[in-house]
Amino acid sequence: MAPKVLISDELSPAAVQIFKDRGLEVDFQPQLGKDKEALEAIIGNYDGLAIRSATKVTEKIIAAATNLKVVARAGIGVDNVDIPTASKKGIIVMNTPFGNMITTAEHAIAMMFAVARQIPEASASTHAGKWEKSKFMGVELTGKTLGVIGAGNIGSIVIDRAQGLKMKVVAYDPFLSEERAAKIGVEKLELDELLARADFITLHVPLTDSTRNILSRENLAKTKPGVRIVNCARGGLVDEEALADMLKSGHVAGAAFDVFSVEPAKENPLFNLPNVVCTPHLGAATSEAQENVALQVAEQISDYLLTGAVTNALNMPSVTAEEAKIMGPWIKLAGHLGNFIGQMTDEPIKAINVMYDGVVSDMNLKALDCGVIAGIMKKANPDVNMVSAPVIAKERGIKLSTTTQDQSGAFEGYIKVTVVTDGYERSVAGTVFSDGKPRFIQIKGINVDAEVGQHMLYTTNEDVPGIIGTLGSTLGNNGVNIANFTLGRAGAGGEAIALLYVDEALNAETLKALSETGKFKQVKPLVFDVA
Repeated sequence: MAPKVLISDELSPAAVQIFKDRGLEVDFQPQLGKDKEALEAIIGNYDGLAIRSATKVTEKIIAAATNLKVVARAGIGVDNVDIPTASKKGIIVMNTPFGNMITTAEHAIAMMFAVARQIPEASASTHAGKWEKSKFMGVELTGKTLGVIGAGNIGSIVIDRAQGLKMKVVAYDPFLSEERAAKIGVEKLELDELLARADFITLHVPLTDSTRNILSRENLAKTKPGVRIVNCARGGLVDEEALADMLKSGHVAGAAFDVFSVEPAKENPLFNLPNVVCTPHLGAATSEAQENVALQVAEQISDYLLTGAVTNALNMPSVTAEEAKIMGPWIKLAGHLGNFIGQMTDEPIKAINVMYDGVVSDMNLKALDCGVIAGIMKKANPDVNMVSAPVIAKERGIKLSTTTQDQSGAFEGYIKVTVVTDGYERSVAGTVFSDGKPRFIQIKGINVDAEVGQHMLYTTNEDVPGIIGTLGSTLGNNGVNIANFTLGRAGAGGEAIALLYVDEALNAETLKALSETGKFKQVKPLVFDVA
């Protein structure tokens, strides 16, 4: 059955057509974005949800979304999605950060021009039949210093455009490297120095705990007298009441805002102040941008539901379609290794250590890590997946560490997973053969070569004669057929293990019969998802 997608906000018809062309079922019901009860009633029928800003994907909606695998926002901001709850439920949350980058950057530049030349007020005055030429004295942008807070995708475009206007550009961004700053030709500063030097300040950061009120009353007081402030990023980055006070005092010469702390903004401290330009969140409001993000969101949802490719996800590592083809067997192996060790571990896990050898060390390790963690957590929560598992592990205080190394043995690459508890460490390693099938190659430091099957049996014993016969006869007497049989030992007469792939689940009677032979230290049935 084809995956089903719901579009609950207004979206370009081209997006609907993409879903259809890719073979997905799609329901276009834009009225649901403003009808929470109706959305809650039907969301359980869908694998994917495409939204804009009207739809609120709340905890209640997520609880009702029994089949939902992905939510994708046509645009950048995902304030309307409860990402932590979605992550715990295993739902991927995506946005489309690149479709409206140019449009938003252009709007910031336009707002900067508007506040520099008081264009809206001058236009309103002229429309009213006045001719107040001397009243609207402006300033040039050429030669002025622009302080850019946030030099990411949109901020970098603003920097480029501002340099074209012959402005001096400085930037504050904790994640901006010196190499990147040199490449885009911007001077990197600490925030206080930027505030003191900038004639214009423009913000291009997301709203997070660290950026909320980044232009607080205290920081606004550090700005250069006569500064003009532009915010086309997110509401809540600027203390609007403090800014209003400084506009009234004249310390700030002007402001241009496209976003507000409360939206829709029916009232705001900045409204009706002189030389304050306000627009109703128009940063992405061009026909080109709306078409771009609609097409992107359709492609991203389709790619994930059809191929497993993850693009622009906010709660798990992205995996391109090309990576998904190559990494698919390795991600499956990572899950099997985690699942094996998770089923074998009864004590609380304190740490997970993953080692990547050879070709796999150059792959998307964050995605592979998620696969390992999901496998380990599956014993405690069968519904866990690559999205929810890292959240659960973090909540439990489990520490994750990874290492890589060049090819060290006969295999082109392998993954080794070790878990640490208060009582012991346990490890298992595996590789992917040329046929794309995952294999277990080492358990507890003992080399093996075992195919992964849905139903398996793991035993440990002393290396003595008769083990193979005991396993075969006991399973045979209980009607269990062996599909694959692997043995390994630490050394002659030492510890030995067996890993069997059997045709059906092992019942309690069979396990009891094996234990009662007295030959095995451990008898453990294992189950793997090999679909």
